[in-house]
Amino acid sequence: MKSTDIVRLLALSAIWGASFLFIRIGAPVLGPLPAAFFRVLIGAVTLAACLVLMRVHWDMRGKWRAVMTLGVINSGIPFVMYAVAALWLPAGYSAVFNAMTPLMGVLIGALFFAEPLTRAKAIGVVLGLLGVAVLTRTGPVTFSPMVLLGAAACLVATLCYGLAGFLTRRWITAQGGLDNRLVAAGSLIGATLFLLPFSAAALIRENTLPLAGPGVWAAMLALGMFCTAIAYVMYFRLIADIGPVRSLTVTFLIPPFGIVWGWIFLGETLSAAHAVGMALIGGAVWMVLRPAKPAAQARTA
Repeated sequence: MKSTDIVRLLALSAIWGASFLFIRIGAPVLGPLPAAFFRVLIGAVTLAACLVLMRVHWDMRGKWRAVMTLGVINSGIPFVMYAVAALWLPAGYSAVFNAMTPLMGVLIGALFFAEPLTRAKAIGVVLGLLGVAVLTRTGPVTFSPMVLLGAAACLVATLCYGLAGFLTRRWITAQGGLDNRLVAAGSLIGATLFLLPFSAAALIRENTLPLAGPGVWAAMLALGMFCTAIAYVMYFRLIADIGPVRSLTVTFLIPPFGIVWGWIFLGETLSAAHAVGMALIGGAVWMVLRPAKPAAQARTA
């Protein structure tokens, strides 16, 4: 891996780690549904503008419906779940729980997509669940039903991410493929359309827009433009340059950034539970993502 790739990997981790900080600022004021809606709306507009500047031809090859459905699963529902979690959980918690995504992919693959569940992957899932338990039971936030609900919302989000990976392979890759940038843009458009009526209903029931000051809107702009649209472009470029497996190492790096940003800008507490929970989940992700050992070579005389 070249030094430029490492720099981009670190930059992407810092940006995605900051997303939990911005959610923590916006969601409690706007509410989970409007916050998620404005995130995907801003992201869709920004990414569409980026594709125009990059002169990408918008040829969806008849896959609009599949791509927009993926947007609901990969962006719409998870973004709402993380916004719900932000009502009760520190940004660092959500960042650590986000690292469970590859483990959820293992479970979904084994249960519904005939993916083999190796011993290493099974151990990884157990370690990841132990990490979640450490954070929710012994972390700096007092254990309560609301904390448990926030953790469950994060895990639902990771389940959606894991499912979206397999559906992308089935609906897009196995059907002739599609430019990843178009998949990202189309999925954000689908998520925007999906969340529009729910967000409108939430704002009609309780109009939170007047409560949002410049700081909240600045957080939402950063969340949509940098942590969603531009981050997607960076991520897909990394996949093209260093491959999908190495790109997934971003999963290891997001939690430290999320915890540090929350500590610096929101005054969130650091504790030993953060280190233990993150170590368990990090080890779990490594068990899942580590390269398989090559088959033993036959001995020669």
